[in-house]
Amino acid sequence: MKKMILAAAVFAAFATSASAQQAAAAPEHTFTGNVTLASDYRFRGISQTYRRPTIQGGFDYAHSSGFYVGNWNSNVSGNQYPDGASLEMDLYGGYKFEVMPDLTADVGLLKYYYPGASIAGVKPDALELYVGATYKWFSAKYSHAISDDYFGFTNADGSYYLDLNANFEIAEKTTLGLHVGRQKFKNYGAFDYTDYKIGVSRDFGFATLGLAYVGSNAESGSYTYSNASGTRSKDVSKSTVVVSLSKTF
Repeated sequence: MKKMILAAAVFAAFATSASAQQAAAAPEHTFTGNVTLASDYRFRGISQTYRRPTIQGGFDYAHSSGFYVGNWNSNVSGNQYPDGASLEMDLYGGYKFEVMPDLTADVGLLKYYYPGASIAGVKPDALELYVGATYKWFSAKYSHAISDDYFGFTNADGSYYLDLNANFEIAEKTTLGLHVGRQKFKNYGAFDYTDYKIGVSRDFGFATLGLAYVGSNAESGSYTYSNASGTRSKDVSKSTVVVSLSKTF
């Protein structure tokens, strides 16, 4: 009996020591990067590249306390963001914390910046405050406009986007993703819509391959743009299949 008690005590001491070593090994500062090639850049269901391919990438810094900052960039279409550099730059920062086991909360600010771009004399830049939560396979996020100018609309502060997602591992390194979102523009109801996405991604180690069907119920007339010469128009809200190849490092 004494031998069993002694063995249990030794095991408990070893387990405690191992846990302490793992906790001590957790980095205080974490830096990551990401790059993506895709057949289309869909932001909240709407193409930002005139239904053409995109290259995207960014960097993130996270502190063990839960604070983080980051930058993400993508090409965008000059037909939709004229007079600019055909570039979107996102700058963000926030704080993530555990509310209880399996439940994590996230709050932060995100700035959308389109260098030099102007839509009918209005800058398409936007600033949002977001609050989100993740519970196991489900996540929800609410983004609220706190800038007067909002993606080319004036007096649109108070607009919002509600984002719901579910991700399930259906096979080893293979994930099924489901998404639905609601974009609401204050004072511009004709541009309101709901978007959705159904996708599958597979991590091959060297990169992750994704295949997704993206659509919305946006009004075609509100999201149809002409090219610079006016010889062709496209409905950038039209449903499509997006193929992507991404890598986080």
